Amino acid sequence: MPDADRLSRPPRGPGDPGPSGPASAPDPGDDDLPKAAAWGGELPGSLRMRWGIAVALLVLGGLGLRLWGIRNGLPWAYNADENGHFLPQAVGMFRGDLNPHYFINPPGFTYAVHLGLWIRFGGGEGVWDAYAANPGDVLLVGRTVAALLSVSAVALIYLAGTRLLDRHTGILAAGLLSVAFLPVFYGHLALNDAPQLAPIALGLWASAGVLRLGRDRDYLVAGLAIGLAAAFKYTGGIVLLPLVAAAAIQAAAPGGRIPALRGILLALLTFVLGFIAANPYALLAFDDFWFGISFQSEAAGETTVSKIGSTHDHALPFYIWTVTWGLGVVPLIAAIGSLVPLWRDDRRVLLVLAPAPLLFLLFMSSQGRYFARWLLPIYPMLALLAGYGVSRVVAVVAERLPGWRHTALAVGGIVLCGQGLVASVHVGTVLNREDTRNVTRAWLVEHVPEGERIVLEPVVPTEWLRDPGRPGMRWERYPISPSPWDFEGDPAPGGKFSVTLENYTRSLDPRLIDRYEERGWCWVVTGSTQRGRAERQPELVPRAIAYYAELERRADEVFVASPFRRGADPVPFDFDFSFDYYPREYERPGALMTVYRLRGGTCATPATPAPVG
Repeated sequence: MPDADRLSRPPRGPGDPGPSGPASAPDPGDDDLPKAAAWGGELPGSLRMRWGIAVALLVLGGLGLRLWGIRNGLPWAYNADENGHFLPQAVGMFRGDLNPHYFINPPGFTYAVHLGLWIRFGGGEGVWDAYAANPGDVLLVGRTVAALLSVSAVALIYLAGTRLLDRHTGILAAGLLSVAFLPVFYGHLALNDAPQLAPIALGLWASAGVLRLGRDRDYLVAGLAIGLAAAFKYTGGIVLLPLVAAAAIQAAAPGGRIPALRGILLALLTFVLGFIAANPYALLAFDDFWFGISFQSEAAGETTVSKIGSTHDHALPFYIWTVTWGLGVVPLIAAIGSLVPLWRDDRRVLLVLAPAPLLFLLFMSSQGRYFARWLLPIYPMLALLAGYGVSRVVAVVAERLPGWRHTALAVGGIVLCGQGLVASVHVGTVLNREDTRNVTRAWLVEHVPEGERIVLEPVVPTEWLRDPGRPGMRWERYPISPSPWDFEGDPAPGGKFSVTLENYTRSLDPRLIDRYEERGWCWVVTGSTQRGRAERQPELVPRAIAYYAELERRADEVFVASPFRRGADPVPFDFDFSFDYYPREYERPGALMTVYRLRGGTCATPATPAPVG
């Protein structure tokens, strides 16, 4: 157990050594760097400029990675969440009603996108004209807003790491957030996952101020940041725990109870102000707001239909595994390894940084559904821990080999960030190429006449059937809902059974092929983000497996668009890898798309097959 002195002594000022050594790792920078600057004190002008340039380069590099391939899929949004959340509400607000009428996800990012659209197009008329002519131009604004907010976390985590520990921890943590795969990938999409990192990092910086300085203004900024984080994504409120830990440490110091209590009250006030400022209709439409939160909570606990295609049976090992590629193997090892030196050097920092990731991991592992991106709220804390772990190794090298100080820091940064950089460069290359669903649509435009009936799996948005800037649908789409059979294959009451994106594979039945041929639905387009779910867990949907076998038996395969590089094995369906393209087998974004032409019934008139591409 930590001794009382370590937990109760007042926050250190610059240069005040801890009970067992300096406030943090020795700074292996320039010889003339004052020790007070190790955790954020004043630097000489020349050194301040050099650190500023280093951080600016990390921000610009991270922005470049996020903008590289940002036009992927346009003018269509193939990510179902991107297509259905945030952007439609942001556009709808130009009707004059700022109520998003949607609280399953908090609307903080929606308002940010709305502001971005107003700046870009000058108001509602410009937005509507752009949306009608080319919706991709509107979607691009949402993605750019996400990229800018996401990369701002890089600078903020540097400041947090510098204030909480030392400049080398800050710069290493910033480098890691700049290039780590999941923050970079989701920085490409108009979603709230990556943008939430900015207020979380700001909250960590302010919490560090509470720990080190205990000022009222740090509590005020911390509360505001936590409110904004929760208004961007409800789980972003996890950054509250570092603040509570810092306040408890201040309260344990002699004479610190009253300032800590006052500070928490101030933080609570600004939390409410920040949350309401970015989510005003949480009060103005409280019933809708509460319904959205309840729905989200129930959906996160769902364990049956929506999980078809998952082979991950246990959330905890799944989440730990995702960190090995979402953040990196070395960062995970470094974060865990940092706990020992932090226990020795400054247990107060350990209490601020370590509990929140652990508790968040346990909480998310208790949910029925789990995806890698849901762990993003703790990535800034893991980055700080990882940065400190590497900085301690660098410090040991610098003590033994003083002439290798800068080299050791550079090598440490490369080792820490290398996996993320390679993965982010790979995904940028992939996203910069034409999506297989765009390639497939171009083939259909050339080979399937307008007005033809096609069976199209729910792997593309409805807008995919329209030509941008033209009214009406190019082709008639087979209605997947309602289904004539229930999920057990029995006739549905009234001949109608509701089918959604998530339970589509449960509705498939080989008898559908007869229905297609009888009624002239001769073109069938499949995608691996649906078919792959059935093939991943065939025991759950045997009728779907029979459906695909019957389709292949009774139809000609006339076109294939593959996202995988030539000679690579297809990546089995995965709720993360099938959509974020992390595996090296991917050459371009999208699903494995296949176009079939049925041969029987009203489809017996032969079609001229095109080469498989």
